[in-house]
Amino acid sequence: QVQLMESGGGLVQAGGSLRLSCAASGSILRINAMGWYRQVPGKQRESVATITSGGSTNYADSVKGRFTIARDNAKNMVYLQMNSLKPEDTAVYYCNALVVVTTTPVRQINTWGQGTQVTVSS
Repeated sequence: QVQLMESGGGLVQAGGSLRLSCAASGSILRINAMGWYRQVPGKQRESVATITSGGSTNYADSVKGRFTIARDNAKNMVYLQMNSLKPEDTAVYYCNALVVVTTTPVRQINTWGQGTQVTVSS
């Protein structure tokens, strides 16, 4: 009963910037954490950046200093500002949320977006 809607992916030249957005909707009581993950062929999905409801953030070493994650808790949205993009950032990026849903009893579910392609040309 929870959906994640992503936007902002695309093609960009090395050194450029993109901003990914993800909106969560549905039977949401609380979102404990949101984050961005990415996956390339031949590799497992990896965490890029996460943020808790309290604002604590965690970044992969490969993106520290270049990417910034932010939340708008009132809108149930998360953003990923990607600057100084490199060809190795090319991947399918997935939005993720740990959501407490308004079921009886309430429960936490792990919800994924459909993925959005980010391609960085050299």
